[in-house]
Amino acid sequence: MSACFMRRYVRLGLFATALIVAMGLCIACANAAPPPAATPIPIPTATPPPATDPEFAITPVGLILNEPESSPGYTLFNWHIGNRVYLIDNVGRVVHSWDLTGKVKLAKLSANGDLLAGLGGGNQRGVRIIAPDGTVKWNYRLQDWHHDFQPMPDGNVLILARERKTAQEALAAGIDPACVDEMGVDFDYIVEVRPTGPAEGEVVWRWSAWDHLIQDFDPSKANYGVVAEHPELIDVNFRQCEKLQGDFRNPLDWIHANSIDYHPERDQLLISARNLGEVWVIDHSTTREEAAGRAGGRAGQGGGLLYRWGNPRAYRAGTAADQRLFWSHDAQWIEPGMPGAGNILIFNNGAEYEDARRYYSSIEEFTPPVDGLNYRREPGSAYGPAEPVWRYIADPPGSFYSPRLSGVQRLPNGNTLISSGFTGVFFEVTAAGEIVWQYISPVAGDTPLRQGDPMPIFIMLEGVPHWENRVNRAIRYAPDYPGLRALDLTPGDPIELYE
Repeated sequence: MSACFMRRYVRLGLFATALIVAMGLCIACANAAPPPAATPIPIPTATPPPATDPEFAITPVGLILNEPESSPGYTLFNWHIGNRVYLIDNVGRVVHSWDLTGKVKLAKLSANGDLLAGLGGGNQRGVRIIAPDGTVKWNYRLQDWHHDFQPMPDGNVLILARERKTAQEALAAGIDPACVDEMGVDFDYIVEVRPTGPAEGEVVWRWSAWDHLIQDFDPSKANYGVVAEHPELIDVNFRQCEKLQGDFRNPLDWIHANSIDYHPERDQLLISARNLGEVWVIDHSTTREEAAGRAGGRAGQGGGLLYRWGNPRAYRAGTAADQRLFWSHDAQWIEPGMPGAGNILIFNNGAEYEDARRYYSSIEEFTPPVDGLNYRREPGSAYGPAEPVWRYIADPPGSFYSPRLSGVQRLPNGNTLISSGFTGVFFEVTAAGEIVWQYISPVAGDTPLRQGDPMPIFIMLEGVPHWENRVNRAIRYAPDYPGLRALDLTPGDPIELYE
């Protein structure tokens, strides 16, 4: 019945422009092999979206499209700050749900059937583990937590967090005084926590960006050096003033790391550094002491950056024309057994920087130049590759644009699941860019929408409306995923309500 309702609304043409994200063809896609250097994948010219100011739109919600070519499985998602997490099948029916006390920012299903949830707001902020029967097994509160966490094979949990350095500490680190206000600067860090009790945990490993800074502004400081000669370090003055001037909308938040992924074979971590336009790879095999230094670990470089990609200006190896990532989210290694395994996949949101306006989103897949546990780079040059091996861009490009949130995932059949976070739309595309599954979240607040009700607006950003059904990301679990065995997957009703 849900699909019938959806098709009726589509035929009536009641889609709001802002919610038709990705109904066009893929502008440029390549298969597993990288494209020849002489024919790079083209990038369209960014143009500002039309200035509109709607208050709501009548739009269908729930299942929109489900073709036979879609990858089977179950999709997990939640409203961006809601207290309920949903697991739906490919026809949009709820097969399981979890009710949590607190505002859920992100949820993931572990291999043993436990739900891991990152909560924000008040004293609830932290990571919670919920058993299949709803019992809270672990409730670890960490006020510094933000954006992402990663369950580890041994039961530990990696948590992405943020610490504040005072203005005095920032100046002592060689930051240009013109780029620091009295509040100081935030720096991202990662902790690995071993659960030791219902609400307790032992921090067994820690890495912080604060320990890996370089600058060429103040020769009197210990971290003074030649930025171009140290790509393993982070230039503490790169984009600091832009942050303070309001381009990042938060004068304290400099890096804004927003995702973390783990590579078990290499024992390395992948981080998305949104505000700097980069992804970073660091060594997780270090001790806590080595993670704060320049030596040790399997790769021999301590906690320094092993690899970085997306914006070579950050380490003086390129210009604005070389920037490839813009406010990106959800960087991840494609899992073993999946098409493109070992490549890096990322949601490339688009940007609002004064020097890098880009009013559309894209999906990028690229092959890092791995050399054992390290990454190849010619001295003085940028890390490769110059171009991705696969990219998805809608036609027209601006019809797929989510400046915030969002996620991406490679599926077992080679398709790619895309979560347009600010419009609450999930869609699956083939390698050729054909859309074979599409779903619009019907959760706008803690009460599901009634089919046919107006979708309320959340915010106008750069002339683009973003709706109240926003999500962080959706995750698809294949039918043989071990974590599903502990759950009752009997299909129920759709989430959206009907007369």
